[in-house]
Amino acid sequence: MGTAHAKAILIGEHAAVYGAPAMAIPVLDAVANARLAPAERGILETELYRGPVEGAPSGLTPVIIALHHALQRVGYPTGGASLAVTSNIPMRRGLGSSATVAAAVVDAVVAATGIQLDQWTRWELVQEAETVAHGTPSGIDAAAVLASGPIFYRRGQSQSVPVGGDGFTFVLADTGEPSSTATAVARVRQRRDHKPAFVDSRIEKLADLTHAAAEACQAGSVHLVGAAMNEGQEALRDLGVSCDSLDRLVESARDAGAVGAKLTGGGMGGCIIALAPTGGADALAAVLRTSGATRTWISTMEAAA
Repeated sequence: MGTAHAKAILIGEHAAVYGAPAMAIPVLDAVANARLAPAERGILETELYRGPVEGAPSGLTPVIIALHHALQRVGYPTGGASLAVTSNIPMRRGLGSSATVAAAVVDAVVAATGIQLDQWTRWELVQEAETVAHGTPSGIDAAAVLASGPIFYRRGQSQSVPVGGDGFTFVLADTGEPSSTATAVARVRQRRDHKPAFVDSRIEKLADLTHAAAEACQAGSVHLVGAAMNEGQEALRDLGVSCDSLDRLVESARDAGAVGAKLTGGGMGGCIIALAPTGGADALAAVLRTSGATRTWISTMEAAA
């Protein structure tokens, strides 16, 4: 068995594509599980498809890539495995569904063969699957789904971010509308082609806010993290990747007392992330569901001991 959790980008999405930093957190209640067993021929079992690997639809190619590359890395035949995958992470919502499944598959291979892989190799294998899924991913999803806490990520390098104060509690809310990272990235790139100075200024702003959020996280400042999130949302709106459904949930979260709220992930649908006031996460989640969110998750970052 292999298990991996989802992620949410706290700040810096889209800027990371251009080499700027981004910060992500784990979403531990949203998980994917992979079960690997010996078989005479490759078999794949998912909610979308059950049958021989060679007959799987193209949408499952990243899963197959993760399996085959991981098996090759540990020296196990790629044709002699049955893989069953389950996940409670909605697809195309900016929560790293494809990366999480790939990470679960890689860890299932590790568990089945007993051959350990270092963190860099695990990231590399997940990133290979992500490249098939998204084209030119920044690598933050692959890093975040393998991390146990918040990370600061830039150009393929990630480092843990210590959590200070009393910690932070976030509420994630799903608009119910699918998001396409590739489409959103293409929109920003097109806008940059026409207005390079305008877009670059927003990317630089997001980079500055990412540094500020990481420092505020270490200091335990809920107010400063929330302020960075709010400013980040405005920069993302300027880049054209927010939308009416995201804006409505962001506004509802702030009206309900969220310290900060913004979209998370590619945008143009998907989810928002809101920083809850102390003791107010459950109430905030309830308000967001009443405001149209199809589901919510609560993610807590505990302060370092």
